[in-house]
Amino acid sequence: MNRMPQIAIFASGSGSNAENIIQHFKKTRTAKVALIICNNPKAGVIERAHRLRIPLVTISRRAYENSSLLLHTLKTEEIDFIVLAGFLWKIPTEVCLAYYQKMINVHPALLPKFGGKGMYGMNVHRAVLEAGEKESGITIHQVNEHYDEGDILFQKSISTESCTSAEDLASRIHDLEYEFFPMVIEEQIKKVCK
Repeated sequence: MNRMPQIAIFASGSGSNAENIIQHFKKTRTAKVALIICNNPKAGVIERAHRLRIPLVTISRRAYENSSLLLHTLKTEEIDFIVLAGFLWKIPTEVCLAYYQKMINVHPALLPKFGGKGMYGMNVHRAVLEAGEKESGITIHQVNEHYDEGDILFQKSISTESCTSAEDLASRIHDLEYEFFPMVIEEQIKKVCK
């Protein structure tokens, strides 16, 4: 690939991970965040995209489920790699196939535990603590057509023993995401976007 790989970030929430990834790639110049796709018209990531001057597409459920339209948008923007950063909708099979090994997600637990439909955000942290788990962490994995079942690329664990609440655990997990997710994205891009 003669040009810098272009990343699309799919996000549904505040966008703190998205901003962290954008700032990382501004420094490394290995790839460029070229687009943010958001499915929530009230998400904080929208303000971040405007402030950081990253093009943004807000997509409705109906438009999203028309995978040919979504793929057309990605191809028009010359997207080489997709990063899911707090994106809550299942990725259409056609998009998974088109971006095979070129789409990754960060999950706030140690998969295969605490994954699957409905297991996101505070739902995960509460479940981990309610189950009495001694550790939790992050899993960075490739995305396929099933929730949280793609090949695992990276895991990092922390002890939960001193966590006083799900919010406390969430804060510690966010720190892991900020530290490791950009690095793993960069490694994967170097492998698959040549």
